[in-house]
Amino acid sequence: MNKKIKISFLFLLLSSVGTCWAGGCAGNSAAAEPEVGINDDLVDAILGQLNQSTAELKSYQSRIEYRFSQPILESETVRKGILYYQRAGERSALRINFQTLKQDDEVEEEYIEQYIFDGVWLTHVDYQIKEVKRYQQAEPNEPVDAFDLARENFPIIGFSKTEELEEQFEIKLIKQQGGCAEDFVGLHLKVKPDSIYKDDHTSIEFWIDRKLSLPAKIVAVSTEEDICEIKLLDAKVNKGIDDKVFEVKIPEGFGEEIIPLKQRTKQK
Repeated sequence: MNKKIKISFLFLLLSSVGTCWAGGCAGNSAAAEPEVGINDDLVDAILGQLNQSTAELKSYQSRIEYRFSQPILESETVRKGILYYQRAGERSALRINFQTLKQDDEVEEEYIEQYIFDGVWLTHVDYQIKEVKRYQQAEPNEPVDAFDLARENFPIIGFSKTEELEEQFEIKLIKQQGGCAEDFVGLHLKVKPDSIYKDDHTSIEFWIDRKLSLPAKIVAVSTEEDICEIKLLDAKVNKGIDDKVFEVKIPEGFGEEIIPLKQRTKQK
């Protein structure tokens, strides 16, 4: 591919004209195929743009739809809520407030469950059993990015350490069909044998919103053939979020359990 054509293709690939994810369009994980023989320079360019966008990310808020499917058991649950993220210097915080739950063909119902990651602690608030658990994930003077902490519970990738994606995965463009090709670019990530994801996942589909150059949808296939699908909808980027959003408040009457880092390490 000559340089002029390559630049034109990259411009087309990375530019945008809005989004249509919420309405349901192309990008169906069952139909997606890795593009054969695609130029690696294009993948590098996409990851480079993603890396730039995440480096400039100070705050992020979106609706989240988390679908967990177990094809072998013919079971599926869908949780919906709101995701918040904020970063200042070396510190970051992430909060996911799930508000509803739908199981298989049952009616969607209120189901409040919250996850707060602050770089050191993961706090899980379960309103169903009125319990709060706090897990120390890092030393107080060595905080990690909140998205990295969340990765142990949700396959949310692409918001941090994007430069390491090529170290962990074999990456190819996804061959797209239908209307979403103008709005999203898809990458198929095959887990490498020595990847940090090897014990949890075999592959991940990763869809990037071309307008924001940030993740919009992630579909992860586990080593047990379960499927986790995360959609991030109506994103607000660098609009600022009140710090109070990330405060941990123990509701009255809830039990609390604190698991320090040393104790957690022993349990592993």
